[in-house]
Amino acid sequence: MNVSRFIRNVVFCVGGLSSAGFASAQDIRVAFFNSDRVMKESGALKVAEAKIDSEFAKQKKELQDISVKIKTLADRLDRESASLSDAERLRRQRELTDLDQDFKRKQRIYNEDFNLRRNEEVDAFIEKARKTIRQIAEQEKYDIVVQDAVYYNARVDITDKVLKALTK
Repeated sequence: MNVSRFIRNVVFCVGGLSSAGFASAQDIRVAFFNSDRVMKESGALKVAEAKIDSEFAKQKKELQDISVKIKTLADRLDRESASLSDAERLRRQRELTDLDQDFKRKQRIYNEDFNLRRNEEVDAFIEKARKTIRQIAEQEKYDIVVQDAVYYNARVDITDKVLKALTK
């Protein structure tokens, strides 16, 4: 996923920076941002998720309807099973099995399509966040921006600036 690739890039940059020597470390400006907070609090990502939910609402409703129909048919078959002929019971069982298989197929397709679409939106958001972070870093003359540090001083935290810039 792009998030892990992004993290690796940041770690690589930090590693390269530390190997450059400690003598020049005083000249380096470092910033930090909290990616979890950006992902959770960003209005743009929430809007994208709502958009995806509305795109897939019809399919989700169809799956819910099929699920209810399966349950109704299964309950009716259980209730009436003793009074049905063998042929009728087998026909209803086959109908129920076919409906269940169709439901599982549609559910799998729905999940794949939904996840693919969600990943597209998340990737687009991550790319927008990267550009925003880069702009902030260039404007404020940071040499490096670290994501998700073990420790950081609040004065180097640019998370609020990133969130504010992403809402524009």
